Amino acid sequence: MQRYLVMTLRTPDFQASAIEPHYAFLDRLRQDGKLELAGPFTDKSGGAYLIRANDINEAKAIAFSDPVHTSGSSKVTVYEWDAKA
Repeated sequence: MQRYLVMTLRTPDFQASAIEPHYAFLDRLRQDGKLELAGPFTDKSGGAYLIRANDINEAKAIAFSDPVHTSGSSKVTVYEWDAKA
């Protein structure tokens, strides 16, 4: 499995009501063993999370099902990330 960095940047249409479903979404990913790290940016512009997936298509399918994306609250971008510890 590869690592993918998911960036979520708030749009002008951001809806605070998307936050709780977003956190529930991340909790499900964590329970499924797909989420490694997650957190908001301190300037409140959005956040990022690191997932594991078989390929970029799977990673995009996961990220684009995030409630902050489906509600139009955030622009979601997925990058394959060759992170080193």
